[in-house]
Amino acid sequence: MSYKVAVVGATGNVGREILDILSDRNFPVREVVALASRKSIGKEVSFGDDDILKVRSLEDYDFSDTDIALFSPGSAVSKIFAPKAAEAGCVVIDNTSYFRMDPEIPLVVPEVNPQALKDFRKRNIIANPNCSTIQMVVALKPLHDAAKIKRIVVSTYQSVSGAGKDGMDELFDQTKALFVNDHKEPQRFTKPIAFNVIPHIDVFMDDGSTKEEWKMVNETKKILDASIAVNATCVRVPVFVGHSESVNVEFETPLSVDEAREILTDAEGVAMYDEMKDGGYCTPLESVGEDGVFISRLRTDPTVKHGLSMWVVSDNLRKGAALNAVQIAEELVKNYGLAPKKSH
Repeated sequence: MSYKVAVVGATGNVGREILDILSDRNFPVREVVALASRKSIGKEVSFGDDDILKVRSLEDYDFSDTDIALFSPGSAVSKIFAPKAAEAGCVVIDNTSYFRMDPEIPLVVPEVNPQALKDFRKRNIIANPNCSTIQMVVALKPLHDAAKIKRIVVSTYQSVSGAGKDGMDELFDQTKALFVNDHKEPQRFTKPIAFNVIPHIDVFMDDGSTKEEWKMVNETKKILDASIAVNATCVRVPVFVGHSESVNVEFETPLSVDEAREILTDAEGVAMYDEMKDGGYCTPLESVGEDGVFISRLRTDPTVKHGLSMWVVSDNLRKGAALNAVQIAEELVKNYGLAPKKSH
C-alpha cells in the first residue's frame, strides 16, 4: 500500500523537516504534495536526495484524493483548512495548538498513548502536542508505569527555532550586531535574545502563567494522566535548535535512581546519556538531527519523599514536531487500519 501525502506549511522549518523525515524513514508514499500560502507558489523544497517539489497553494488544493495531510502552518490556518481536509476524507495530523484540547480530538505521542488513535475517524484530525510536552512525557511515561507520578515541576530552556525562522533570524542578527557594536531592537521576542534568557513564551494568562506553561500542564494531563499535578516555567534561551528541561518528579511509591535508570535504558524513544564526569551529559547542541529524547543528570530529589530529578534534551524540530507527526502517520498505517483511497 502507498499513500498520497500533503505537507502543509512545507516552506517552514517544521514542514521541511517533515519532508526529510518522510524520506529518511521510507514512509510508503506514492506522491508527496508541498503546500503553503499563495505567496509561496512555485518555490521549491526538497524531498529526499533527488526529488524537488514545487510548492502549491493550500487555498486552492482539493484534499479529496489525499490520504494524509501533515499540517504545520500556524493555528489560524489550521483552524480553517484542517477541517476542510478532514471533511474531504483526508486524515489530518496537525502540529499547531488549535485542536489539542478538543476532547474529541486525540493528542498523541506514539511512545506514550497510541491507543488514543482508536477513534481517529470520528473527526479525522489528530493533534501533535507542544514540543516541550512531547519530550517530557516520552521521558516520564515508563517511570509513571512503574511508580505512579504524583507531581511534576519543570523548567524549560527552549530554543529560538520554537518561534520559527523569524526567531532564529533575530538571534543571529542580534548576535552579529553585538560584535560590531550595533544595536538591534527586538522584533520577534519581548527583549533581546542574544546573550540573554527570556522567561516568557506565548501570551500571559490571568493566573500569571504563560500560554506555553498552560499547554505543558494541560497537555501532560490529557496525554499521561489527568491526576498529575504539573507546574511549569518556560524560558526562551539563545540556542538555535534543541529544547532542554530540568524536571523534578514526585512519585506515589518509591523508585530508586538505579531502578529508574534501568527502566529508561530500555524505554522506547529514550537515550540515557548520564555519566558523573565532565561532559557526561547531553546538551541541546548534541541533540540536533537526532530522533531520541536524551536523559542526563538522573538523581534523587531529597526534598520530597519519593523524588527524582533529571535533565531532558531533544531536537524540538524533530521529535518535538516533525518526527512525532510522521510517527503518528506510521502508527495509523501499521496498527489502525488506515487504507489508501487509491492503491498502486
